[in-house]
Amino acid sequence: MPDKNLLADWIRHATNDLIVAKHLLEDLYPKQTEIAAWHSQQCAEKTLKAFLVANDIDPPKIHDLDKLIKLCQDIDNSFSEIEIESASLSRYGVVTRYPNEWNVDETIAQTVIARAQKIYDFCVMKINLLIQDAEREIKEDEKRRNT
Repeated sequence: MPDKNLLADWIRHATNDLIVAKHLLEDLYPKQTEIAAWHSQQCAEKTLKAFLVANDIDPPKIHDLDKLIKLCQDIDNSFSEIEIESASLSRYGVVTRYPNEWNVDETIAQTVIARAQKIYDFCVMKINLLIQDAEREIKEDEKRRNT
């Protein structure tokens, strides 16, 4: 069973990154598109790492979403469903931190946030299923011991 506090921390940080990304695009003027894209990449990275933690794997200290998605696919091949979204977000973890490296307009930022949201939703759903399965197994073990 994974460390629930650590898992909750990863998910909380990912959630905060997604909230910030949306805020930077929707509520500020001028819109902070590059920073919103960076937070979107961070959200995806942290939710992929949360899935690894949920599987009792210490996530590597890397920012490459392609490598993280491969690690997740080694556990659950259905992660191929979000491979395209993941691959498209990797670049925003680095290039958006430097001026004149990448121009992120509002349309791109909206797309990047939507992709991060899809990865977030997918990972959280998978984590919730893992937790439900683990709780079911614990109850079944207790039931067997008591009979």
